[in-house]
Amino acid sequence: MRVVGLPRAFYRIARRLPLEMSSKGQERRRWLSAWQALREGGLKSGEASERLALSRSSLYRWQRRLAQEGPRGLEERSRKPRRRRSPTWSPELAQAVLRVREQYPRWGKDKLVVLLRRAGWSVSTSMVGRILSRLKARGVLREPPRSGIAVRRRPRRRPYAVRKPKAYQAQAPGDLVEIDTVDVRPIPGVILKQFTARDVVSRWDVLGVHRQAIGPQRLEARNCSHLTGKTRTRRILFASSLILSPNHRNQACLLL
Repeated sequence: MRVVGLPRAFYRIARRLPLEMSSKGQERRRWLSAWQALREGGLKSGEASERLALSRSSLYRWQRRLAQEGPRGLEERSRKPRRRRSPTWSPELAQAVLRVREQYPRWGKDKLVVLLRRAGWSVSTSMVGRILSRLKARGVLREPPRSGIAVRRRPRRRPYAVRKPKAYQAQAPGDLVEIDTVDVRPIPGVILKQFTARDVVSRWDVLGVHRQAIGPQRLEARNCSHLTGKTRTRRILFASSLILSPNHRNQACLLL
């Protein structure tokens, strides 16, 4: 079999032939033309590149590629690394990882590495993870299908902080109270709890700083008919150390 090649001059001329440039190559060619026009107008290369908001090194690189390779040099090149990490494990180790994973399809690298070391393989956890990723990419290892049976759980009712409906509108004091707690750490080793309660209608606030946010006391306010016009009984939840003075009892009844 005889192989006949064309002269080298043919390939050199073919590289210089005009080709249909991409939008990225055409854009770079326009930037080079504008940069050269600014330089011919009296600006230095650095000043011209600053005016175009481009780096001078990129413009010089495009100019060099255009002179060496022609319009092909302005096209976008591959950004993949020149030297890629090659596998450092042996095919026997890969087969051992595959066998163990097929035996325990739901186990990860942290559990599989223990079985491999018991079998006499000197391997790290990260290497087992890389082997599994390589096997999946090649299509050798396939993940088992997940079970489609879904267990429906009954929603658990919250015994506290029950939210009102979105369309709920507070009309009277006490209809809606906003409660919040915040950690306060003034110095290292000291943790305090700031308790804030605000009535959205009367804008009356109850503030307090305590050492813990557990152990609440229930303050039951009764017989506030002299303020509300009728007898109602509500319970207000305060922090464990929050105590209302007698002067504030009438204000507490306003929230009812």
